[in-house]
Amino acid sequence: MITIAPFNALRPEAQLAKQVASRPYDVLNSKEAKIEAQGNPASFLHITKSEIDLPDDVDIHSQKVYDKAKENLDAFISRNILFRESKPCYYIYQLIMNGKSQTGLVCGSSVNDYENDLIKKHEFTRPEKEQDRINHIKTTGAQTGNVFLAYKNVDAIDTLINDWKKERSPVYDFIADDSIQHSIWAVNDAKTIIRITELFKTLVPVTYIADGHHRAASAAKVRAALGGENSPEGADYFLTTLFPSNQLHIMDYNRLVKDLNGFTDEKFLARIETNFTVEKTIAAFSPAALHEFGMYLNHQWYKLRAKENTFTTDPIGVLDITILSNNLLDPVLNIKDQRTDKRIDFVGGIRGLAELEKRVDSGEMTIAFSLHPVTIQQLFDIADSGNVMPPKSTWFEPKLRDGLLTHLITDIAEA
Repeated sequence: MITIAPFNALRPEAQLAKQVASRPYDVLNSKEAKIEAQGNPASFLHITKSEIDLPDDVDIHSQKVYDKAKENLDAFISRNILFRESKPCYYIYQLIMNGKSQTGLVCGSSVNDYENDLIKKHEFTRPEKEQDRINHIKTTGAQTGNVFLAYKNVDAIDTLINDWKKERSPVYDFIADDSIQHSIWAVNDAKTIIRITELFKTLVPVTYIADGHHRAASAAKVRAALGGENSPEGADYFLTTLFPSNQLHIMDYNRLVKDLNGFTDEKFLARIETNFTVEKTIAAFSPAALHEFGMYLNHQWYKLRAKENTFTTDPIGVLDITILSNNLLDPVLNIKDQRTDKRIDFVGGIRGLAELEKRVDSGEMTIAFSLHPVTIQQLFDIADSGNVMPPKSTWFEPKLRDGLLTHLITDIAEA
């Protein structure tokens, strides 16, 4: 069963919450972060994307970037932008996007649970992204990025969380620039904290990483680097938000490739007809059914459909990203490992098909693919079977904001 713990969050003063809260570090690049933080010295991007406060030509993985993050975090504390909660709490985090609400519990999740596979994974991680988070955590002494976990919903937990929300006022409640409403309640009552801990320990056998595989893996490796079982107590837990699965929404996660692996457009189109039907479309194509794909090449959208008997029907083989990988990305474009190949990039569905067009039309990329989203049940089935999806198979919205609740690894109190 799952072990969770309350913690003394480092968090903003209420009047500064909207200014501090920033989009997750991994959904925007350095240039976008610099624009977003412009004119806002309280933006948490100064900590999660600290290269924005250094010369433009800085290597974003150099130690000076992590040192700047630490310097900025210390400055936020000394300037009273952030303060440390006086006692360990759980936190209830509600997001509302387009009228749809989802509510999770922010807590410390056990690194032991992660290592013992009680926190289920569905992706491998990319080594360079892991190392980036390891360096950031070790230098700042803080887990600034939240790991988004899902669990199969439990009525007793839903009731407790909903009752707390109804009976108390949130410590934060604001609408961000993207029109998503963020509300957070601090659960600071000792009996309720013990009750929450027990409910998860007795009624939730496993949790599933929905978003944040790199942050979770990095937390485990930081603990090992700090001495494993002899590490600071705070390193035994990592910052997570647990959501009941019936509230979650998965979007498409699309692909871009830099080149056609030596093929001309004509020869490439002829080659892929071995495994797919190919037809031109008048407008941008977002797949409406499984085993359909959109493809954008040389200012033209195409609809692809996987031909019968070109894929298997096991939980992994039936995934659209597996079909695309096995029947096109690997054999035609020679992309063997999407985790490490620098020729492929990934774009979350929230950015829309226009983002794919923009990056191809600019010449940065040559071809783009739009995919049908996986379901939460597919994710659970694959994780339960011990298998993994291809990297970047799922994109969850809405995203948790960075900066509202930070976990310092120096200490964490257990209920």
